[in-house]
Amino acid sequence: MSHDILDLVTPSRTVLGLGEPTHQEPAFGRVRNALLARLAERGFRSIALETDRVAALRVDDYVQGGAGSLDSVLAEGFSHGFGGLDANRELVAWMRHHNAGRPRAERLAFHGFDIPTENYSAPSPRAALEHVRDYLGLDRDDVLADLLGADERWSRQEAVLDAAASPGATPGAERARALADDLVTMLHSRAPELIAATSLAAWRRARTHLTAGIGLLRYHRQCAEPGDPGARITRLLATRDALMAENLLAVREAEELRGPTLVFAHNLHLQRTPSSWSAGELSATWSCAGGIVGSLLGERYVCVAGSVGRSAALGLADPEPDTYEGALQGLVGGVGEVVRAGEVPDGRGRTGADPAKGYFPLDRATLDGVDAVLHLPDAGAVAAPPGV
Repeated sequence: MSHDILDLVTPSRTVLGLGEPTHQEPAFGRVRNALLARLAERGFRSIALETDRVAALRVDDYVQGGAGSLDSVLAEGFSHGFGGLDANRELVAWMRHHNAGRPRAERLAFHGFDIPTENYSAPSPRAALEHVRDYLGLDRDDVLADLLGADERWSRQEAVLDAAASPGATPGAERARALADDLVTMLHSRAPELIAATSLAAWRRARTHLTAGIGLLRYHRQCAEPGDPGARITRLLATRDALMAENLLAVREAEELRGPTLVFAHNLHLQRTPSSWSAGELSATWSCAGGIVGSLLGERYVCVAGSVGRSAALGLADPEPDTYEGALQGLVGGVGEVVRAGEVPDGRGRTGADPAKGYFPLDRATLDGVDAVLHLPDAGAVAAPPGV
């Protein structure tokens, strides 16, 4: 009942989402890297990771042969601490080597599709908007600084946790949102001259910064909306995934003529069905990026959820036989294989995992929202990039 993941890749499917049940099991990053190498032979020309889209521009410059050191790129080009993961170091180094000497049309591109928010903080939109201001050649005045104030005013924890402390609904923020909307019009109306004077890549980079700045203004606006903690958390999670979906669609717009894209993120961001989260008395259910993109792209989007049996990194022993993971242990051999979602026997949700590890076991909602499951019976067996 196991399959090769490439069986899911058909000419009509241009986005392959590969999920992981936690960011703290390194085996999934190694599997991802090996898969990208195989997909590159099948015409895939890009990868998009759950990391800040603007920061990822630094990584793409490097893998295209740009200047800088691998260490600096990992430090500057990833958000959420993902630059410290060995699998990401291996990925960036391999992509640069792979691209060396190849025509630009055949090179692999690196994208992020997340926004630069953490659980309890979100940065100021100032830097992103100032990039666009400078690209457009507008006067370097203090309008943005006057409207937005100090960056720390936005990035402090209180700005996210306390609606009353958020600057997202202040008059300055509202004026900044109107100014950003004007920049969208200006960037597009002047596209012919700007692209002629710079390049299409530079224009797209400016648009990426502008999208990021507007997204942060929108996110902070939701932070300023009062309500009970559960409702606020739901709005923020939903806003983040909506912005992730917009970014992913923009990535596909840029890559449409070059080839399909491999997308790698947590299962909760990629499944088509609504995602759910709970902690104590708080809970949230929202439409995730995969659900949004899947509804818009239809059959062009295919999603594979990641699953694990044993994991020393997560402190997980063999799953109970009546869980979804327990059933998959009996279906999958080797270091990891793919099982169609409809072929996974029914079971119960796995329990007993340490919440601090960020591990979300399989459940019926996840299985109903994906095409297949990539199950690793023993994550420790993925010592080197395997063939998926």
